[in-house]
This record gives sequence, structure tokens and C-alpha cells, in this order.
Amino acid sequence: MSQQEQLLKSNIPDNMAGKRLDSVLAQMFPQYSRSRIKTWIQSGFVLVNNKVLKPRDAVVGGELVEVKIVIEPETTWVAQHIPLNIVYEDESIIVINKPPGLIVHPGAGNSDGTLSNALLYYDNNLQNVPRSGIVHRLDKDTSGLLVIARTLEAQNHLVSQLQERSMKREYEALVFGVMTAGGTINQPIGRHPVNRLKMAVNAVGKPAITHYRVIKRFRAHTHIRVNLETGRTHQIRVHMAYIHNPIVGDQSYGGRLILPRNGTDEFKQILRGFKRQALHAAKLTIVHPKSKQSMSWEAPLPDDMAALINAANQDFLQTTEG
Repeated sequence: MSQQEQLLKSNIPDNMAGKRLDSVLAQMFPQYSRSRIKTWIQSGFVLVNNKVLKPRDAVVGGELVEVKIVIEPETTWVAQHIPLNIVYEDESIIVINKPPGLIVHPGAGNSDGTLSNALLYYDNNLQNVPRSGIVHRLDKDTSGLLVIARTLEAQNHLVSQLQERSMKREYEALVFGVMTAGGTINQPIGRHPVNRLKMAVNAVGKPAITHYRVIKRFRAHTHIRVNLETGRTHQIRVHMAYIHNPIVGDQSYGGRLILPRNGTDEFKQILRGFKRQALHAAKLTIVHPKSKQSMSWEAPLPDDMAALINAANQDFLQTTEG
């Protein structure tokens, strides 16, 4: 298919004054990679107050930016017949319930078998939308709801909701420790200073805000509901580990497995065998990009996580009744 073009207009936020143009645009339009944005700037497809600038030029804030988006069809990602659990779809969006273990985008060591490959097979027109229409991610081993944009217009609208924090994402998790109450974690997140494959609370990181509240307390664990105000990489996992309540099964941030003293054999066995983070995107609320109506979907806990929480509850009941 031939390339598609679309014109985006926006004003540069005042708080980005002094930053490089390519960096600013990458933050303003996160659905496009920084390398792609840099190419557009160098090709003269970006005007700042009607002037062509260089990628490294600093902005002052408040300028009008016009970006002529040039989209080439995704030809490097192969369409593959991978089953999708579709919760809702229309001409603008697709909402899916992602199973644990499914990677969202192809990458190093994972060139196929991803959600992107599955989406391209399901709807070949998604090759004309950046990132196969995916506007937000879930980690490989996190399950739950994702919204996919079927058009550039829908994608831009959904990305704006992410930036304005009007898209609501609610998760459920099982964490270590008995939490006394809910709360808010407001700590910036950036790359780990030593292990670059991990994220960490970092003073020079990007703002990150996580709200959590207790669903049920067990003997040594807590079932919680989490709402994201921002969407940083591994945000919930990093924040819960930061307050010393890491998510059960988290291989990167959970630390050493601690089994509950005098716990039931069933619960101990399930804990030993649970090798993914017990995290599920349970509810998603958006403003539909075409109808402008608020829409919401919920996805039940996957079987493995439901069994884990049920075992925690049975352990709690047996030990307290005993």
C-alpha cells in the first residue's frame, strides 16, 4: 500500500522550554518513535512557527508546531494467525483481553509471535497505523485490557487521552505484605542506574503517580486495586517494590520468594509455581474517538491469578479458623 499523510497541529508546552525539538516532539507524540520524528524534521515535514528547524534546536515553549505525518506501511512485521480475545470492536477501535505471556511488539529476540503480528493478520489495514494501532502497552506477563486504534485519527485521539490522563486504567494485583490502607505513590521513574534493562525510582526520571486501595488482606499478602495516573514502563511493579510490597511472582522486582510461615501446602505450592507478576489490567475507560462517548470494559482475572488469590484466601481462612 502507498504511504499515508496527515497533518498534526499543537502548541509546545511552556515547561519544555530549552529542550531539543526532537525530544519535545517525541514526548508530545509518543505514538511515533524519536528516530521517525527526527527523520520528519530533517525532511522538512515539521514547521515551528512556520519555520524549519533542526532536531537539536532548542524550543522556547508556546510555539505552534505543524507535523506532516508520513506513514509507510509496516512491512517488517509479519501477519500471523494468533488467536485474539476481542472484547469489543467497531470501525475505530478494537479492545482485547491480552493473555499473560503474549509480547505486545516485536523486538530483539522476539521477531514474531507478538500481539502486533496477530493484529496485522486480523486486520491488514493496521499496517497503515503506527505500531499496528497499539497506543499503550502491557508487559509480556501482565494480562488484561488493551485498546487498539484502527485509524490514524483514532490513534491520535487516544494518545491525547493518555497525555491528558483522561484514559482510566484499573489493575488488580496480589502483593507481598499486609497493607493497612490504600494510598498514592508519587515518585519519578527512570532507567535503573546499574541494570539498564530495569526501571527504578529515580530523581531524574519522569513523573509517575500510582493510586492503590485494598480489596482484601490475607495473612502475609494483600489483594489490591491500582489506578494509573501516568503510564511509565513497569510503573506499578517499580512503585510497589519501592514501598516494600512487591507483586507476587515478579521475577525482576519481586526479590526472593518468601513463603508464609505455617501456610497451607496448597498455597505454598502455588506460590512456588507462580512465575509471572500477579498483575491484571481489569478495567479500561476511554472516550470513544468518533462518538465522543465514554466507554468502559472489564475483564475477569485469568485462571492462574484467580487460583492464586483463592489459595491465599483459603490459607487465611484455615489458619485463622484453626
